[in-house]
Amino acid sequence: MITGYSVETIRAAEAALPELLESGELMQRAARGVARIAAGRMRERGARAVTALVGPGNNGADTLFAVARLAKRGFVATAVCVDPEASDAQIEAAALARSRGVTVLTGDSREAITAISRAEVVLDGITGIGGRPGLPPFARPWVDAVRDHAWVISVDTPSGQPVEGGEALADAVFADETVTFGAPKPVHLLPPTEAACGLLTVIDIGLDLREATPAVVRLTPDDVSSLWPVPTADDDKYSRGVLGVIAGGEEYSGAAVLTTTAAVTAGVGMVRYVGTPTPTSLVRAAVPEAVHGEGRVQAWVVGPGLDPTSEAKGASAQLEVARAALASDLPVLVDAGGLDLVEGRREAPTLLTPHAGECARMLTRLRGRTTELTREEVEAAPLEHARALAGLTGASVLLKGSTTLVVDADGPVHVQDDAPPWLATAGAGDVLAGLAGALLAGGLDPTVAGSMAALVHGRAADLANPGGPVRALDVAHALGRTVSGLLAG
Repeated sequence: MITGYSVETIRAAEAALPELLESGELMQRAARGVARIAAGRMRERGARAVTALVGPGNNGADTLFAVARLAKRGFVATAVCVDPEASDAQIEAAALARSRGVTVLTGDSREAITAISRAEVVLDGITGIGGRPGLPPFARPWVDAVRDHAWVISVDTPSGQPVEGGEALADAVFADETVTFGAPKPVHLLPPTEAACGLLTVIDIGLDLREATPAVVRLTPDDVSSLWPVPTADDDKYSRGVLGVIAGGEEYSGAAVLTTTAAVTAGVGMVRYVGTPTPTSLVRAAVPEAVHGEGRVQAWVVGPGLDPTSEAKGASAQLEVARAALASDLPVLVDAGGLDLVEGRREAPTLLTPHAGECARMLTRLRGRTTELTREEVEAAPLEHARALAGLTGASVLLKGSTTLVVDADGPVHVQDDAPPWLATAGAGDVLAGLAGALLAGGLDPTVAGSMAALVHGRAADLANPGGPVRALDVAHALGRTVSGLLAG
């Protein structure tokens, strides 16, 4: 499990080590880590010239100490500082850097801009975790001078990007690589700012975060064995979980096959399917394990391929069951067409699985807004809008996208980034719904079920056709092998 922490939590962990903090040892540990990573990257790229961009804070001092270490290793090093006397730590760092042959320049002189433009590797130490979103004015000419093919390593966070997560800012650094200290912060793990961080390395500087509450959680393959509902010798199909599936219709009949196939392949005890004539016949042929019609279940999946406005044969009866499922006290996963049936808060465990466009439409409808929220607005600030939807509905929200967020109205945000781009294909969401529904029926909390499903879904897509195009049905068929491999691993 990868955990990220808020700035407040990191500051508290640093303050709990007063001797290391006041002696400068935490800063030296950070500088050693940055220098080690940067030196390795420079050798890998055959680079000789490095320029550090040094802001006025402690992050700038970290960067000055790091570039001094790089000069000691024989690299051609320059530091461009806004004020090398901004603090005692910077005065000490600048003196050390000069003694080791670093050219220390101040401001945005022509010499400074030239040094930045000639750098093969740039260390971004303009702002740290205490910085406000957006670049400070003094740094804009510096960032503009960085060559497109220079390798940018941000120290702790990409300067100017919102450290606690949020909209990625054009007026900020987009790094090729980020070296952070102690633990990741939200900016490193949440979309869309994660993309501004590039490759992430976490340097252990001795912070004790064992009792701290994370702001961000990402499950890893190692978590599957401890969280997956593995049956015991005493289990039967009922105790393993019965999942009711209300999916598909005469217009979108394939969703029923994809959802039920995913559920049975993921290992649910039994599937009860409720549908209209065409998808019912398809499910009978493709998923002979499924039983048909209402009955006792432990959880429901409502909505993949469902058209609440359909007047086709059997549609009204199917819709009636869907509304009854939402009115029940059972866990329910709501996807696609089922999202249109959500009118407000639901007290029972609920997992909504919209993509950005569906999230925008739900928020517009539930808020009673006359101005429609757009898909682009949700994509620009996905966490903010997912949290808002969770608050309005009382549900956990799995916001689908290249990076998946699973959130409640408050508490840690779960984020998964396990799927290849090939998985952006029709039917993939139906497979995810069936998989997550199986985990709900198996007794998992909605947030954990959604996170685990996103992880396994992405891994199954890789297994179905590594490195190439993949169809949703192949992903559904790969789920069983994927789970067994993760459990064994």
